[in-house]
Formats: sequence, C-alpha cells, structure tokens
Amino acid sequence: MSNLIKLKDINKYYKVGKEKFHVLKSLNINIEEGDFVMIMGKSGSGKTTLLNVLAFLDKFDTGSYFFNYENVSSLNENQRSVFRNKYIGFIFQQFNLIETLNIYQNVELPLIYDGKLNKSERENIVKEKLEQVGLLDKIKSLPLQLSGGQQQRVAIARSLVNNPKLIFADEPTGALDSETSDDIMRLLKELNKQGKTIIMVTHDADLIKYATKVIRLKDGVLYEEALNECN
Repeated sequence: MSNLIKLKDINKYYKVGKEKFHVLKSLNINIEEGDFVMIMGKSGSGKTTLLNVLAFLDKFDTGSYFFNYENVSSLNENQRSVFRNKYIGFIFQQFNLIETLNIYQNVELPLIYDGKLNKSERENIVKEKLEQVGLLDKIKSLPLQLSGGQQQRVAIARSLVNNPKLIFADEPTGALDSETSDDIMRLLKELNKQGKTIIMVTHDADLIKYATKVIRLKDGVLYEEALNECN
C-alpha cells in the first residue's frame, strides 16, 4: 500500500472570545491507501475537527498536509472545493438527504454539481450505486418514506457516485440501532475491500473490529495509533 495522507505537526486553534483554544496539538498521522481508519476519543477530544481538517472542510493553523506525496497545505477555497469533488465522498450521522427530493435525485446531486456527465450517463451511475447498496427498488421514494438504515444506504450511494478515493464518515451509525449499524458497517467494510480508503469518526468501541487502524485522541493529542491485527 502507498501513503495516501501524511499530516505533519498539525495544529488547530479556535477563537473563544479573546482566547485561543488549542484543539489539535502537533498531530503527526499517516494513512495508507486502502486503510479503514477509525478516529476515536471522548467528546471534545478533537476527533470531528481532525476529520474536517482531513476532508478539507476546515483549515488548520500550522503544519503540513501531504496527499499522494503532494503538499496540499495551501490550497485556496476554490482548489479545496475541486479537491473534495474529485477525491472525497461524505457520510454523516443525520444522513443529510434533501427531504423534498426523491432518492434518485438525492444520489444524482453530486454528479449535477460536477457538471461533466449528461443525463443518461448520470442515470447509469445513480442506478448502479443504488443497486450496490440494495435500494434500486426505492428509487422514486422520498427520504422520509425510508427507515434510518435505508436513508444511510442512500447517503452511502450518494458518496460513491463520483468514484472517490476517500470516504469520510462522521458517526455514520450514531442514529441507528445496533442491528442496522452492523448492516451499514458490513457495507462500508465491503467498500473498503473493494479498495476505498475509509476514515470514520466513532465513539462505539464495538465497531473497532471493522477497522484496519485505530487513532485515539485525547484533548487534541494523538495518544494511540494502532494497527488492528484482527483485520
């Protein structure tokens, strides 16, 4: 496996009034292509901030970010947006589906934003991804007509349509019961086996079995980075 992401001495501060709150403290992290990484830690440990920095949703203050051995630390906002569209898919705890659009339209949205494919090409990809997550028969349903687990599968299909190198998942099972959570995790693990690099924030220790690497944060400090020998 080749090195996909390297963070070097990453520091992140938030302004709180006149004070600066040190959220991420001199983090050094390596993520290989094909990893399934779980970022863990208590509330306030910095795990979601780290995910947002990795996913170009949030900027850091000092340090260096290398992607495919290229220094991407100084990309401007437009370049960051292009980077996200090209390389990254997102899955969120609350699904972030648009309730007034049907399942097909929700999954199609990233392809419309990208603007590179015609309607027929988009349709082929949307149907392929919905079939991959087992929901092709729900293509005309609205999100609120589906269960939580089905909505998360739609969100996963949406994250896949641009064929991203990386999938970022922020507590993707947090709103689901344990049986549905296992279904979603098995789907993510299958995507990982197919070559997708997955970086996921969770507080659920039961999900560690799906990871290849576990990163633990405490008060913004990396205090453990361990390979999961079970995988």
